[in-house]
Amino acid sequence: MAKPNPFLPGAGPLEPDTTPALIEWSARTQSGSKKPINEDSWLAFAADPNGAQLLPDHGKHSLQAQDLIFAISDGMGGGKAGDVASKMLLETLSSLIPETFKSAATGLHPDYFAHLEQTIISVHQAINEQAQANQAHQGMAATLALAWFTPENLYFANVGDSRIYLHRENDADAETLMLTLDHTFAWRKMHRGEISEREFRNHPRRAALYEVVGGGHQNVRPHIAAVPYLPGDQFLICSDGLIDGLWEKHIHSAFSKNTDSTNALADSLMSHAIANDDSDDTTLITLSIHQAPQ
Repeated sequence: MAKPNPFLPGAGPLEPDTTPALIEWSARTQSGSKKPINEDSWLAFAADPNGAQLLPDHGKHSLQAQDLIFAISDGMGGGKAGDVASKMLLETLSSLIPETFKSAATGLHPDYFAHLEQTIISVHQAINEQAQANQAHQGMAATLALAWFTPENLYFANVGDSRIYLHRENDADAETLMLTLDHTFAWRKMHRGEISEREFRNHPRRAALYEVVGGGHQNVRPHIAAVPYLPGDQFLICSDGLIDGLWEKHIHSAFSKNTDSTNALADSLMSHAIANDDSDDTTLITLSIHQAPQ
């Protein structure tokens, strides 16, 4: 079963691994049957001092010389505003995140927590400014789930109800951890054990977000944390459309049955989610950590 994230922002030193990992990933997106346009967006890019290099929807890439960043955003707003918001969010992230390498080039160790927070605040302000300048985009907003892999750790951030999961096979058992926090009061009640997962899924305010990027809100407070990764770890980044069609036990089962291929895992999760509920846009990125060849 999926468990809440036990790691807190900046809590404790994370042990580095001197051997650079190899990351495999697969991305999928499908428009909802009740949506006129797909308002979800996804992004994968490699970053270094020269900027961002966009990556395709499937591949493998070493962390030896570049960081790898994967993100999903679910747009909200009338007309095409949601589509604009989610794409604008991810495009701006890909231009701002490589700025951290300028600090590294001067010999300063990057503060990933501070840089992620400031980057999301900058995107938040940019979306609000764009909405104010164009009446058709007024009120546009987006969620965010972002995974930033460095040679040492995974730094991640989320705003809204797009999620990141970590699956780790242990000697005796396997665990699936939900790393992110849904910014809804209904999720907080489930997280505290006040309501069951079934009650959460049927809650009338399950999708009422109190944190979004944009939306005309003055401030944004992203959840930012870090976790060390190990060879064999699997990750899932997804929009809430996937969660509409899958329970936590289904996500755990899909991880356990598809340990050898990110493509097979992505296909399994997507097909089961769409079969159960295809009303919303559904987007996911599956990732697997491999030991780099010596």
